[in-house]
Amino acid sequence: MKKIVFASNNQNKIKEINKLLPEDIQILSLQDIGCVVDIPETAPTIEGNALLKADFVKRHYGYDCFADDSGLEIDFLNKEPGVYSARYAGQDKDDQKNIEKVLHKMVEAKDRKANFKTVITLHYKGQTHHFTGLVHGEITTQQIGHQGFGYDPIFKPQGYEQTFAQMSLDQKNLISHRAIAVKQLVEFLENCQ
Repeated sequence: MKKIVFASNNQNKIKEINKLLPEDIQILSLQDIGCVVDIPETAPTIEGNALLKADFVKRHYGYDCFADDSGLEIDFLNKEPGVYSARYAGQDKDDQKNIEKVLHKMVEAKDRKANFKTVITLHYKGQTHHFTGLVHGEITTQQIGHQGFGYDPIFKPQGYEQTFAQMSLDQKNLISHRAIAVKQLVEFLENCQ
């Protein structure tokens, strides 16, 4: 059994990632290792924030760990909200307010193309590795569905008629940006001695 720290206390992310992991890999949350600090995400990029969080855990707690950061990048909004996705409408990380801000800014948009991006940074046995998941799609004109979290109710992945929020967790985990990055992480860990 491999145990590794996931630098998050976001229960939605933990649930999603746990469903993607094989039984021989167990993740510990920040809470599990006694970290109650809200790790600052001050980097100007998604990649940078994933690295900041992984570095924080390694430096302060000494554990091998991985951290992720994700962002919604909308063409019409010059790739906003991007690195600011969680706090797009303010520091309180309010999913509903973030969605409303996007829909308001896109009310006249003809081009609704967007992508979701996840970057995972892994500190493992003294080395750092990065894994990236990307899924293309479009922003809907209204919220549809009640599953998932974040921008899921307004993101319809390319080739699908449903938003992420209309899909079951199992369906979403077949195609999501996070699933793609986690699959790369799992392949790496399973091939490590």
